Amino acid sequence: MFEPSPVPAGDTEGVARRHTIQWRDDVRRSIMDSVAEEVPVAMLYNDIAFSVMMASPADLEDFAFGFSLTEGLINHPGQLLGVDIQPRLEGIELAMAVASDAPVLAANASNARNLPGRSGCGICGASQLEQVIRTPTPLDHPATCSAASVRLALASLKQSQPMNAAAGSTHAAAWADPCGRILQVREDVGRHNALDKLIGSLARRSMSTRAGVLVLSSRASYEMVSKAAFAGMAIVAAVSAPTALAIDLAKAAGICLVGFARQDGFNVYSHPHRLLELDSIALANA
Repeated sequence: MFEPSPVPAGDTEGVARRHTIQWRDDVRRSIMDSVAEEVPVAMLYNDIAFSVMMASPADLEDFAFGFSLTEGLINHPGQLLGVDIQPRLEGIELAMAVASDAPVLAANASNARNLPGRSGCGICGASQLEQVIRTPTPLDHPATCSAASVRLALASLKQSQPMNAAAGSTHAAAWADPCGRILQVREDVGRHNALDKLIGSLARRSMSTRAGVLVLSSRASYEMVSKAAFAGMAIVAAVSAPTALAIDLAKAAGICLVGFARQDGFNVYSHPHRLLELDSIALANA
């Protein structure tokens, strides 16, 4: 059986220390390197196993709430009655107690996510096509923010990622107010997990997502836009590229999707009217 090497953990949650040999300019030396942790996290609902996700072992209660909400396993935070985080030999178990009317209890076994979910995958374990392509209700609120606010949030994102600063290899999802001030950030080895943790954190604290901007350190795949839509986030700015399906979903859901976001500019792929101070004529065909 594989066992992690018994070396001290780092000072930052979700970061471990491992011996390594470093080569620089033909010089070799032994160092202790900071690396991101990645562990299996088993998701149980009322003692029924649902899925196993590979994730960073940080902010797991937020993960429980966010995953349950964005996967449609609960309709609102009040249906998740409690989360018991249990370390196990092989990983971590999230034993969640849910209300009797929670949708996860109504799903039959064939609809369950009964395969492992990897850190880079948002829909691993889905057994039917209907589980993958879920179209959220279009947003009903006309949230807007300025292009300057998006740039400010992007400029602040790097300083808001202690896990990535310590070890690299992690993604971040941040929620900023309409002025571009970051209010909440979550990190994880998986970009989908980071977003689930952020959404869970906001839900647990009853923080509104009606006005503001979601900033992602990753690409904007379909699953990321889908989760943002289910959370009611009207503006999504990703540092990397979007996929075609993500753009189509953003258009249908009423989301302004920004890609290749940098402080000096970005691409707007859908609903450009939600970003102020932009040339509406130049963006008419976006």
